[in-house]
This record gives sequence, C-alpha cells and structure tokens, in this order.
Amino acid sequence: MKYFLLLFAFLGTMQLEAQVIGGQETYRFLGLSPSARISGLAGNLITVADDDVNLAYQNPASLNSQMHQQIGFNHSFHLSDIGHSFVTYGHYADKWELSLFGGLQYVNYGEIERTNEFFQTEGTFRASEYAFVVGAAKQVYDRLSLGANLKVISSQFDIYQSMGVAADLAVFYRDTSKNFTATMVMKNIGTQITTYDDERERLPFEIQIGVSKRLRYLPFRFSIIYEHLDSWNILYDDPNLEQGILFIGQEDTGDSASADFFDNLFRHFVFNGELLLGAKDNFRLRFGYRHVLRRELSVNNFGSLSGFTFGVGLKINRFRIDYGRYNLHLAGGQNHFSVSTNIKEFKK
Repeated sequence: MKYFLLLFAFLGTMQLEAQVIGGQETYRFLGLSPSARISGLAGNLITVADDDVNLAYQNPASLNSQMHQQIGFNHSFHLSDIGHSFVTYGHYADKWELSLFGGLQYVNYGEIERTNEFFQTEGTFRASEYAFVVGAAKQVYDRLSLGANLKVISSQFDIYQSMGVAADLAVFYRDTSKNFTATMVMKNIGTQITTYDDERERLPFEIQIGVSKRLRYLPFRFSIIYEHLDSWNILYDDPNLEQGILFIGQEDTGDSASADFFDNLFRHFVFNGELLLGAKDNFRLRFGYRHVLRRELSVNNFGSLSGFTFGVGLKINRFRIDYGRYNLHLAGGQNHFSVSTNIKEFKK
C-alpha cells in the first residue's frame, strides 16, 4: 500500500505547475460522461459505489464485488451526427480480493467538410477517437479502497493521428453506517506517445474531490463534487463580449472582485441528487447542476436550461434502463441512453 500512495503523490505533482483550462489540451473526449445515469447527474458521479460498473470509468476506487459480471452498453447523441459510446464489463477476482473492469470508449465526429484557405470545399473527411481502459481496485481497510485505471488512447482527424497513454488514481472512503462517502480522484496522468504534428500537447489532467450522503429518513442521495482542485482560476475571459453602457458616457467596468471570486468558486462545483424509489431502488429520478456550463453556454438575454441535467432509471426484469438529458445550449443538448445487466442473472 505504501508504494501505491507514494506513486499517487509523485504522479500528482508532475503536472501541478502550469495547468491551463480549456482549449489547450488534447484528448478532451476523455471527460465525456460515460453513461446516461452520470449524464443525468451533471456529468460527474465519483462519489458513489454500487453495482453500476459504468462508475468505474470516472472513479476506479468505486470498483467493488457488486459489479461482478456486470456489463453496460451506453450511447449518447450529441449535436449534428456526433455519437459517443461506452461499453464496459466488471469482474471480481475472489482469489486476490481484487475488483477489475475493462471498457472501450468511442467518439465518432461524423463526416466533416474539408475546405482550403480560401474556404472552398474540397470534399469531406471523418474523425474519431478511442480509449481502451482497464482498471482495478482493492479494499485496503474496512472503509477505504484504492483504485487505478490505465487508458490507451487513439485519435484520428483525417491525415492527423495521435496516440497516448493515461492513468487515473483514486482513493474512496465509505461509511455504510452513516451512508456517507468521500473520494479523491487524479485523472488523466499521462502523455502523448505520438503527436498530430511536431508539437506535444498536454492531457486534460485534473484532481477532483467529492462527498455524498444518503438521507436516513428519505430515499434521496446528494453529492457535492469539486473539480479542478489543481487550478484555482477557471474563469473564461471572452474578448468578444462588449462592455455595456450604464449611463450616458459611463461604461460598465465589469463584475466586482467579489462577484468574480464567487463566480469562479462555483464553477468548480457539481451538484446532483438521486431519488431512489422501490424496495431495491428499481426506480430512480435524477437531477444535477454544473455552474461552469451555465455561465459559459448561456446566451445573454435568452432564458435556457444550460447547466441543468435530469434523468430517469428503471429496472425491468434483468435489465436496468437509463436515460439522461444534458442541457448544453439553446441550440440543443445531449440525449444519453444506457442498458446494463448482470450475466449471473441469466445463469439462474
């Protein structure tokens, strides 16, 4: 265990010096929500560990024996003809008391128009990205688990190709008597093996922490997650925004320092909740809110649900079916569907 913790600390310090948020990193598709359940919960659910094997993609330490022989199929429909799929399988190795999983993530960006420097059309090309991920977790104490993922990444944009490798490291604390969990995940520690051109780009490294609590007298669980622990300022300064006029001859100088502080602070947070109904939580209602999406994708003077998400899950016989809606912009959002089951149930 001590070697794992040393590795955890060392790898985490490799990329802490100069983090840049948005537009400066490659393989951003690694941050897409892997399942409909997670999409309905604002795209992040590192704080829960149950029988849902899809959760292991975002937090390998959430792997546990309940995920044994669990298989999941997920597909989301983005704007235009962009599609995102994730297939995963979990296994518990009783001999080593080790929880394992493997998965394949795939993004198809569809057919894209090729133009030259004079904006003349010269045909079309296709683009896609893949990530093959394997993970493992072990419970080292009664309430503490450690986990790690390894990702092999492939990206193709017409004639430009790149390959990379990344790892996730996580620690998960769970107190079942109080229905409380706390976790920390270090995501996408890695590098490009081959680059699109001669310039090497950063991977979307990030540290996240979160807590979750299921209420005692109400079938409801909420989570609060803090993203980008490694970078404080994630405000986006849009140079295209024009300053408004307050009075004749007086320009709006922008938000106050305190407003900027709280705006930046809440951009780090993800809030979500899940209402668990039925004897075995067979029916679930979900909602979530991500402030950074609300601020960056809303259109001035137009109301929208940007940043808000919702979803529903239902178990029918051997299958769990989930739907999640991720509201991105006035122009549209993301619809996510998932089907999961356990192979053991077909052997009864």
